[in-house]
Amino acid sequence: MRILLVEDEPRLATQLHAALTAAGYAVDAADNGRDALYQGEQENYDAVVLDLGLPLLDGLSVLRRWRSGGRSMPVLILTARDAWHEKVDGIDAGADDYLTKPFHMEELLARLRALIRRAAGQASAEIACGAVVLDTRRGQVTVDGQALVLTSHEFRLLAYLMHRRGQIVSRTELVEHLYAQDYDRDSNTIEVFIARLRKKLPPELIETVRGLGYRLVCPA
Repeated sequence: MRILLVEDEPRLATQLHAALTAAGYAVDAADNGRDALYQGEQENYDAVVLDLGLPLLDGLSVLRRWRSGGRSMPVLILTARDAWHEKVDGIDAGADDYLTKPFHMEELLARLRALIRRAAGQASAEIACGAVVLDTRRGQVTVDGQALVLTSHEFRLLAYLMHRRGQIVSRTELVEHLYAQDYDRDSNTIEVFIARLRKKLPPELIETVRGLGYRLVCPA
């Protein structure tokens, strides 16, 4: 899963980036509204954490322009403690949720997980595909109750497929959602991660759809 973090306060931005990375997300960052607007228009994100008080272009303007341009990724806005009107304006502008500063990092991560689940049509914090269960709260995957040992890239890839069970996902889409912007992207490595996952998962769970990509096939 790939996140855009938009925060101009250096200390908070560093803390958020570290927490999101530790939670298993690929994170792109922007510290002003102009760069955030461009990145949100050009890249495909699974969610955005957006501060409203930004230099060059305020967060509400960024959000409104994303929505008017048809960008539908979930957006969690960060607001000042007493700025209740910012919450109302943010929701009206197209935000999916808001969090008031200061906040607990665990709450931000929980709200972000919920936004991503809802965007994928998932209500529960646990997503199951046969014997395979993804616990989004713990960032853990189990098979028949036994925890799998996965690398960060293997976990991101499997989590993305689990959120899109039964759907064909292209290699290009996987690359766009697994790697941060500054990462040296190579679509050929997707095949390597798929091969590694297949050795750890029940047989035929990940189906190759020739010429199109991959699909997670869940037993009835």
